[in-house]
Amino acid sequence: MIKTTAFQGSSPQSMPVAPAIIRPSVRQHSFKVELCTPNIGAELSNISLADAAQDPEMIAEIRALWLKHKVLFFRDQDITPMEQQNFAAQFGELEAHPIAPSHPEADKLLMLYRNIDPTKPNLVEKISRENFWHADVTFKKAPPRGAVLRLEMGPETGGDTMWSNMVMAYEKLPTAIKQRIDGLYAKHSADQTFGAQLPREERHAMAMKTPAVEHPVVLIHPETGEKVLFVNSAFTTHFSNFYNFEDARYGQDFMPEAHHLMNYLISQAAIPEYQVRLKWRTNTIAMWDNLQVQHYAVADYGNASRKMLRATLTGASLI
Repeated sequence: MIKTTAFQGSSPQSMPVAPAIIRPSVRQHSFKVELCTPNIGAELSNISLADAAQDPEMIAEIRALWLKHKVLFFRDQDITPMEQQNFAAQFGELEAHPIAPSHPEADKLLMLYRNIDPTKPNLVEKISRENFWHADVTFKKAPPRGAVLRLEMGPETGGDTMWSNMVMAYEKLPTAIKQRIDGLYAKHSADQTFGAQLPREERHAMAMKTPAVEHPVVLIHPETGEKVLFVNSAFTTHFSNFYNFEDARYGQDFMPEAHHLMNYLISQAAIPEYQVRLKWRTNTIAMWDNLQVQHYAVADYGNASRKMLRATLTGASLI
Protein backbone atom coordinates (compact mmCIF):
# COMPACT_ATOMS: atom_id res chain seq x y z
CA MET A 1 0.00 0.00 0.00
CA ILE A 2 1.40 3.40 -1.00
CA LYS A 3 0.88 6.24 1.44
CA THR A 4 0.73 9.86 0.41
CA THR A 5 1.57 12.67 2.75
CA ALA A 6 0.58 16.29 2.43
CA PHE A 7 3.37 18.63 3.42
CA GLN A 8 2.26 21.89 4.95
CA GLY A 9 3.19 24.84 2.78
CA SER A 10 4.01 22.72 -0.25
CA SER A 11 2.85 23.84 -3.67
CA PRO A 12 0.49 21.59 -5.59
CA GLN A 13 3.32 20.76 -8.01
CA SER A 14 5.59 19.50 -5.22
CA MET A 15 3.00 17.42 -3.42
CA PRO A 16 3.24 13.63 -3.83
CA VAL A 17 0.60 12.22 -6.21
CA ALA A 18 -1.22 8.98 -5.47
CA PRO A 19 -1.13 6.38 -8.26
CA ALA A 20 -4.21 6.11 -10.45
CA ILE A 21 -6.66 3.45 -9.40
CA ILE A 22 -7.59 1.21 -12.32
CA ARG A 23 -11.11 -0.04 -11.83
CA PRO A 24 -12.21 -3.40 -13.26
CA SER A 25 -14.71 -1.60 -15.49
CA VAL A 26 -11.95 0.23 -17.37
CA ARG A 27 -11.28 -2.06 -20.33
CA GLN A 28 -8.32 -2.24 -22.66
CA HIS A 29 -10.47 -3.43 -25.56
CA SER A 30 -13.99 -2.35 -26.50
CA PHE A 31 -16.45 -4.77 -27.98
CA LYS A 32 -17.59 -4.34 -31.57
CA VAL A 33 -21.25 -3.82 -32.55
CA GLU A 34 -22.40 -4.86 -36.00
CA LEU A 35 -26.00 -4.38 -37.13
CA CYS A 36 -27.67 -7.46 -38.60
CA THR A 37 -30.52 -5.66 -40.38
CA PRO A 38 -31.71 -2.04 -40.51
CA ASN A 39 -34.68 -2.81 -38.23
CA ILE A 40 -33.69 -5.48 -35.71
CA GLY A 41 -30.68 -7.32 -34.32
CA ALA A 42 -27.01 -6.62 -33.60
CA GLU A 43 -23.99 -8.89 -33.13
CA LEU A 44 -21.47 -8.04 -30.40
CA SER A 45 -17.94 -9.38 -30.79
CA ASN A 46 -14.64 -9.13 -28.92
CA ILE A 47 -16.45 -9.83 -25.67
CA SER A 48 -16.59 -12.57 -23.03
CA LEU A 49 -19.94 -12.76 -21.29
CA ALA A 50 -18.36 -14.51 -18.32
CA ASP A 51 -16.15 -11.42 -17.84
CA ALA A 52 -18.95 -9.00 -18.71
CA ALA A 53 -20.98 -10.36 -15.80
CA GLN A 54 -18.34 -8.89 -13.47
CA ASP A 55 -18.43 -5.44 -15.08
CA PRO A 56 -21.45 -3.23 -14.24
CA GLU A 57 -20.55 -0.61 -16.84
CA MET A 58 -20.37 -3.20 -19.60
CA ILE A 59 -23.70 -4.68 -18.48
CA ALA A 60 -25.25 -1.20 -18.71
CA GLU A 61 -23.91 -0.82 -22.27
CA ILE A 62 -25.26 -4.22 -23.27
CA ARG A 63 -28.65 -3.40 -21.77
CA ALA A 64 -28.88 -0.18 -23.77
CA LEU A 65 -28.05 -2.05 -26.98
CA TRP A 66 -30.54 -4.79 -26.07
CA LEU A 67 -33.37 -2.28 -25.71
CA LYS A 68 -32.38 -0.49 -28.92
CA HIS A 69 -31.84 -3.50 -31.20
CA LYS A 70 -34.23 -5.87 -29.39
CA VAL A 71 -32.11 -8.98 -29.95
CA LEU A 72 -28.35 -9.35 -29.53
CA PHE A 73 -26.04 -12.14 -30.73
CA PHE A 74 -22.73 -13.25 -29.21
CA ARG A 75 -20.47 -15.83 -30.88
CA ASP A 76 -17.84 -18.15 -29.38
CA GLN A 77 -19.09 -18.03 -25.78
CA ASP A 78 -17.50 -21.21 -24.39
CA ILE A 79 -18.94 -20.78 -20.89
CA THR A 80 -20.43 -23.07 -18.27
CA PRO A 81 -24.15 -23.27 -17.50
CA MET A 82 -23.57 -21.36 -14.27
CA GLU A 83 -21.65 -18.63 -16.11
CA GLN A 84 -24.54 -18.28 -18.55
CA GLN A 85 -26.98 -18.09 -15.66
CA ASN A 86 -24.81 -15.54 -13.86
CA PHE A 87 -24.58 -13.33 -16.96
CA ALA A 88 -28.35 -13.41 -17.45
CA ALA A 89 -28.91 -12.59 -13.76
CA GLN A 90 -27.20 -9.21 -14.27
CA PHE A 91 -30.29 -8.07 -16.18
CA GLY A 92 -32.87 -9.06 -13.59
CA GLU A 93 -34.27 -11.87 -11.52
CA LEU A 94 -34.41 -15.25 -13.25
CA GLU A 95 -37.26 -17.74 -13.25
CA ALA A 96 -37.58 -21.41 -14.06
CA HIS A 97 -40.05 -22.51 -16.72
CA PRO A 98 -43.48 -23.31 -15.23
CA ILE A 99 -43.71 -26.65 -17.05
CA ALA A 100 -40.39 -27.78 -18.59
CA PRO A 101 -37.30 -29.07 -16.68
CA SER A 102 -34.27 -27.09 -15.46
CA HIS A 103 -30.57 -27.93 -15.82
CA PRO A 104 -29.11 -29.95 -12.89
CA GLU A 105 -26.12 -27.58 -12.54
CA ALA A 106 -28.02 -24.32 -13.00
CA ASP A 107 -31.55 -24.38 -11.64
CA LYS A 108 -32.77 -21.37 -13.65
CA LEU A 109 -31.70 -22.70 -17.06
CA LEU A 110 -34.37 -24.40 -19.16
CA MET A 111 -33.09 -27.44 -21.06
CA LEU A 112 -34.32 -27.32 -24.65
CA TYR A 113 -32.99 -30.72 -25.70
CA ARG A 114 -34.24 -32.51 -28.81
CA ASN A 115 -33.47 -35.88 -30.41
CA ILE A 116 -31.02 -36.91 -27.69
CA ASP A 117 -32.60 -40.34 -27.17
CA PRO A 118 -35.27 -41.28 -29.73
CA THR A 119 -36.55 -44.06 -27.46
CA LYS A 120 -37.16 -41.67 -24.55
CA PRO A 121 -38.59 -38.34 -25.70
CA ASN A 122 -38.38 -35.68 -22.99
CA LEU A 123 -41.19 -33.40 -21.82
CA VAL A 124 -40.15 -30.56 -24.13
CA GLU A 125 -40.37 -32.87 -27.14
CA LYS A 126 -43.70 -34.31 -26.02
CA ILE A 127 -45.65 -31.11 -25.45
CA SER A 128 -44.00 -28.25 -27.34
CA ARG A 129 -42.94 -26.98 -30.72
CA GLU A 130 -41.11 -23.75 -31.41
CA ASN A 131 -41.68 -23.46 -35.16
CA PHE A 132 -44.38 -20.83 -34.99
CA TRP A 133 -44.24 -17.13 -34.23
CA HIS A 134 -44.57 -16.49 -30.50
CA ALA A 135 -43.36 -14.61 -27.46
CA ASP A 136 -42.44 -16.86 -24.55
CA VAL A 137 -44.96 -17.81 -21.87
CA THR A 138 -47.43 -14.99 -22.46
CA PHE A 139 -50.03 -17.18 -20.75
CA LYS A 140 -48.64 -15.87 -17.44
CA LYS A 141 -49.89 -12.68 -15.79
CA ALA A 142 -46.26 -11.51 -15.78
CA PRO A 143 -44.67 -12.85 -19.00
CA PRO A 144 -40.87 -13.17 -19.07
CA ARG A 145 -38.99 -9.93 -19.59
CA GLY A 146 -36.39 -11.53 -21.82
CA ALA A 147 -34.24 -14.57 -22.51
CA VAL A 148 -30.60 -15.59 -22.93
CA LEU A 149 -30.31 -18.71 -25.11
CA ARG A 150 -27.10 -20.65 -25.81
CA LEU A 151 -26.43 -23.49 -28.25
CA GLU A 152 -24.45 -26.28 -26.59
CA MET A 153 -24.70 -28.69 -29.50
CA GLY A 154 -26.57 -28.56 -32.76
CA PRO A 155 -26.91 -29.86 -36.31
CA GLU A 156 -24.32 -29.02 -38.95
CA THR A 157 -26.95 -27.08 -40.84
CA GLY A 158 -30.54 -26.04 -40.21
CA GLY A 159 -32.26 -25.07 -36.99
CA ASP A 160 -32.02 -21.31 -37.54
CA THR A 161 -34.05 -18.97 -35.35
CA MET A 162 -35.85 -15.83 -36.55
CA TRP A 163 -37.01 -12.83 -34.54
CA SER A 164 -39.58 -10.22 -35.55
CA ASN A 165 -39.78 -6.61 -34.38
CA MET A 166 -43.26 -6.13 -32.91
CA VAL A 167 -42.66 -2.44 -32.23
CA MET A 168 -42.31 -1.93 -35.96
CA ALA A 169 -45.25 -4.27 -36.55
CA TYR A 170 -47.43 -1.85 -34.61
CA GLU A 171 -45.88 1.28 -36.13
CA LYS A 172 -46.61 0.06 -39.69
CA LEU A 173 -50.27 -0.85 -39.08
CA PRO A 174 -52.81 1.21 -41.03
CA THR A 175 -54.26 4.06 -39.00
CA ALA A 176 -57.75 2.54 -39.12
CA ILE A 177 -56.47 -0.70 -37.58
CA LYS A 178 -54.62 1.19 -34.85
CA GLN A 179 -57.85 2.97 -34.00
CA ARG A 180 -59.83 -0.28 -34.00
CA ILE A 181 -57.50 -2.06 -31.56
CA ASP A 182 -56.98 0.91 -29.25
CA GLY A 183 -58.14 -0.16 -25.79
CA LEU A 184 -58.59 -3.83 -26.69
CA TYR A 185 -57.42 -6.70 -24.50
CA ALA A 186 -56.81 -10.34 -25.42
CA LYS A 187 -56.77 -13.65 -23.59
CA HIS A 188 -53.61 -15.76 -23.49
CA SER A 189 -53.64 -19.44 -22.54
CA ALA A 190 -51.40 -22.51 -22.64
CA ASP A 191 -54.36 -24.80 -23.36
CA GLN A 192 -54.14 -24.71 -27.14
CA THR A 193 -50.41 -25.53 -27.22
CA PHE A 194 -48.98 -27.27 -24.15
CA GLY A 195 -52.37 -28.44 -22.90
CA ALA A 196 -53.46 -29.93 -26.22
CA GLN A 197 -50.74 -32.58 -26.00
CA LEU A 198 -51.78 -33.82 -22.55
CA PRO A 199 -54.41 -36.34 -21.44
CA ARG A 200 -57.70 -34.73 -20.40
CA GLU A 201 -57.10 -34.96 -16.64
CA GLU A 202 -53.59 -33.52 -16.90
CA ARG A 203 -54.81 -30.78 -19.22
CA HIS A 204 -57.45 -29.73 -16.71
CA ALA A 205 -54.89 -29.80 -13.89
CA MET A 206 -52.56 -27.60 -15.91
CA ALA A 207 -55.40 -25.17 -16.63
CA MET A 208 -56.07 -24.88 -12.91
CA LYS A 209 -52.40 -24.23 -12.22
CA THR A 210 -51.93 -21.76 -15.10
CA PRO A 211 -55.32 -20.17 -15.86
CA ALA A 212 -55.82 -17.92 -18.87
CA VAL A 213 -54.75 -14.29 -18.45
CA GLU A 214 -55.53 -10.99 -20.12
CA HIS A 215 -53.01 -8.60 -21.70
CA PRO A 216 -53.40 -5.38 -23.70
CA VAL A 217 -53.32 -5.89 -27.46
CA VAL A 218 -51.11 -2.81 -27.69
CA LEU A 219 -48.50 -2.97 -24.96
CA ILE A 220 -46.63 0.09 -23.69
CA HIS A 221 -43.07 -1.11 -23.17
CA PRO A 222 -42.08 -0.56 -19.50
CA GLU A 223 -38.60 0.80 -20.29
CA THR A 224 -38.73 2.40 -23.73
CA GLY A 225 -42.33 3.62 -23.71
CA GLU A 226 -42.79 2.28 -27.25
CA LYS A 227 -46.05 0.71 -28.38
CA VAL A 228 -45.82 -3.02 -29.12
CA LEU A 229 -48.28 -5.28 -30.94
CA PHE A 230 -48.67 -7.97 -28.28
CA VAL A 231 -50.57 -10.95 -29.71
CA ASN A 232 -49.08 -14.24 -30.91
CA SER A 233 -50.15 -17.48 -32.57
CA ALA A 234 -49.03 -19.75 -29.74
CA PHE A 235 -50.94 -18.40 -26.76
CA THR A 236 -53.37 -15.62 -27.79
CA THR A 237 -56.85 -17.10 -28.08
CA HIS A 238 -59.34 -14.23 -28.52
CA PHE A 239 -60.16 -10.60 -27.74
CA SER A 240 -61.59 -10.04 -24.26
CA ASN A 241 -63.62 -6.88 -24.95
CA PHE A 242 -64.23 -6.76 -28.70
CA TYR A 243 -68.00 -7.17 -28.63
CA ASN A 244 -70.19 -4.12 -28.05
CA PHE A 245 -73.80 -3.22 -28.84
CA GLU A 246 -72.85 -0.22 -31.00
CA ASP A 247 -70.90 -2.24 -33.59
CA ALA A 248 -72.72 -5.58 -33.50
CA ARG A 249 -76.38 -6.16 -34.30
CA TYR A 250 -76.08 -9.97 -34.33
CA GLY A 251 -73.46 -12.61 -33.72
CA GLN A 252 -72.69 -12.63 -37.45
CA ASP A 253 -71.44 -9.06 -37.13
CA PHE A 254 -68.81 -9.44 -34.48
CA MET A 255 -67.54 -13.03 -34.56
CA PRO A 256 -66.10 -13.04 -38.10
CA GLU A 257 -64.64 -9.57 -37.68
CA ALA A 258 -62.99 -10.51 -34.41
CA HIS A 259 -61.47 -13.67 -35.88
CA HIS A 260 -60.28 -11.95 -39.05
CA LEU A 261 -58.79 -9.05 -37.12
CA MET A 262 -56.97 -11.34 -34.69
CA ASN A 263 -55.57 -13.45 -37.53
CA TYR A 264 -54.45 -10.28 -39.32
CA LEU A 265 -52.66 -8.96 -36.23
CA ILE A 266 -50.98 -12.28 -35.50
CA SER A 267 -49.77 -12.51 -39.11
CA GLN A 268 -47.75 -9.29 -38.82
CA ALA A 269 -44.83 -11.14 -37.22
CA ALA A 270 -44.30 -13.02 -40.48
CA ILE A 271 -43.44 -9.89 -42.51
CA PRO A 272 -39.77 -10.29 -43.61
CA GLU A 273 -38.92 -6.59 -43.31
CA TYR A 274 -39.43 -6.82 -39.55
CA GLN A 275 -37.17 -9.86 -39.12
CA VAL A 276 -33.64 -11.04 -38.46
CA ARG A 277 -32.42 -14.64 -38.90
CA LEU A 278 -29.63 -16.31 -36.95
CA LYS A 279 -27.60 -19.28 -38.18
CA TRP A 280 -26.49 -20.99 -34.99
CA ARG A 281 -22.99 -22.23 -34.23
CA THR A 282 -21.87 -24.02 -31.09
CA ASN A 283 -21.49 -21.53 -28.20
CA THR A 284 -23.56 -18.85 -29.91
CA ILE A 285 -25.80 -16.90 -27.53
CA ALA A 286 -28.92 -14.94 -28.44
CA MET A 287 -30.43 -12.45 -25.99
CA TRP A 288 -33.83 -10.97 -26.76
CA ASP A 289 -36.47 -8.70 -25.27
CA ASN A 290 -39.55 -10.91 -24.92
CA LEU A 291 -41.88 -7.90 -24.86
CA GLN A 292 -40.54 -6.31 -28.05
CA VAL A 293 -40.09 -9.32 -30.33
CA GLN A 294 -41.50 -12.67 -31.30
CA HIS A 295 -39.38 -15.58 -32.46
CA TYR A 296 -39.65 -18.67 -34.65
CA ALA A 297 -37.36 -21.71 -34.38
CA VAL A 298 -37.04 -23.34 -37.79
CA ALA A 299 -37.58 -27.12 -37.45
CA ASP A 300 -35.75 -28.28 -40.58
CA TYR A 301 -33.02 -30.43 -39.04
CA GLY A 302 -34.85 -33.75 -38.95
CA ASN A 303 -33.60 -36.18 -36.31
CA ALA A 304 -30.30 -34.40 -35.65
CA SER A 305 -29.58 -33.83 -31.96
CA ARG A 306 -29.67 -30.36 -30.47
CA LYS A 307 -28.98 -29.03 -26.97
CA MET A 308 -29.88 -25.49 -25.98
CA LEU A 309 -30.00 -23.78 -22.60
CA ARG A 310 -32.23 -20.78 -21.91
CA ALA A 311 -32.18 -18.36 -19.01
CA THR A 312 -35.45 -16.50 -18.57
CA LEU A 313 -35.73 -13.02 -17.07
CA THR A 314 -38.68 -12.55 -14.74
CA GLY A 315 -41.25 -10.04 -15.94
CA ALA A 316 -43.90 -7.91 -14.27
CA SER A 317 -47.65 -7.71 -14.72
CA LEU A 318 -48.58 -5.89 -17.94
CA ILE A 319 -51.80 -4.41 -16.57
